[in-house]
Amino acid sequence: MRSATEGTIGQVGNKSARSPLFPETNLTVAGNFSLTRGGPFHHLLALVGPADSERRQVLNRALIATFVCWVPLLVLTFAQGLAVGTKATIPFLLDYAVHLRFLIALPILILAESSIDRRWSMLALEFIRSGLVVESERAPYEAVIQRIMRLRDRVLPELVMLAIAYLAPLFLGRTEFLFVNGITSWHTLGADTQELSLAGWWFRVVSAPVFRFLLLRWIWRMFLWTLFIWRVSKIRLYLVATHTDLAAGLGFLSEGQKAYSPIVFAGGTVIAGSVLNAIRYEGETLGSLKFAMIAYGVLAIIVLVVPLLVVTPVLIGVKRKALREYGGLVTRHNQAFDQKWIGDKHVEGEKILGNPDPSSLTDLGTSFDVVRRMGIVPVDKPTLVALALAAALPMLPVVLLVTPASTIVHAVLKMLG
Repeated sequence: MRSATEGTIGQVGNKSARSPLFPETNLTVAGNFSLTRGGPFHHLLALVGPADSERRQVLNRALIATFVCWVPLLVLTFAQGLAVGTKATIPFLLDYAVHLRFLIALPILILAESSIDRRWSMLALEFIRSGLVVESERAPYEAVIQRIMRLRDRVLPELVMLAIAYLAPLFLGRTEFLFVNGITSWHTLGADTQELSLAGWWFRVVSAPVFRFLLLRWIWRMFLWTLFIWRVSKIRLYLVATHTDLAAGLGFLSEGQKAYSPIVFAGGTVIAGSVLNAIRYEGETLGSLKFAMIAYGVLAIIVLVVPLLVVTPVLIGVKRKALREYGGLVTRHNQAFDQKWIGDKHVEGEKILGNPDPSSLTDLGTSFDVVRRMGIVPVDKPTLVALALAAALPMLPVVLLVTPASTIVHAVLKMLG
């Protein structure tokens, strides 16, 4: 059995690899792979707002969610005089955190569904199209997909997520409110009372739980994707250590993590709003908050790279086996080359110039070098850069807003020399 090891050239797996596209009937299960088009909440939304296409449905959901979470807050704060003016230290219209959360981050969490799900579906098909899943393992591979999709459709996980969305303040505290040093916001009726305003109640009962629930659903989907990769790695894959992606053919999995860039951006937007509020209303400085901003970027990258570690044991096994086998092949080939051209087995009159022997020596050496440089985590530099940029971009306007123009100009001139 060759689970998670290199296949032998000429096996059925290689035959599959030479067929870039399979008959549509053979791709039905993998082609229908989805982590977003399922679950009780998804089916409920599909009933509420049916549309001609999935993309249109996603757009409608984003608009409805934004309307439900933000518009009532605007109306209720105006009704109680908390939208503008001095009744609260932080009136609703000047609360950066709430606007960035519900007008930018929340729509992104919904709009990103179609693009990320398409990417996951393509990656599921890639296991077949690339020949990584050999014909004899097609049934186990499809069984993994069906098992993951059944888990996606279960009711219990979404009930747990809904409970966490509502109970989180009991364990995390009032993370959205500012009650320090006499600072009050539109959440309460005034500085002398902690009684929630109507908008404060709507925020607590509707807006905040909806946002948390959507965020938790993405965490659940990331868990399902990780579970899918782990279970696929347990079946018989045709992995080749000399693959130029330096991941034995699994390098394309990095694209699945890069697809999370919009979610990372949405999280960064929430952090940016909190930072702006802290600087304007709590007297914090950019310097005192830079650690939190940097920590978010680092944490986002780590959280999205860690799922790929589930295939690390497989890649370690492939690399060890290939180093041993290719190392032995290179040694035998080099010994034969040495005996022929350096030793006493050289054929009289045969010239090395134009002879294919040096070329084969170089080719084998290159193959062994690829094996030696092969990584044990299928993540590439573009993916890390994309995730870092997604985390950093929402912070850039914050830096520009709170940094004096003279300081920025001086820094630019200094860099220009």
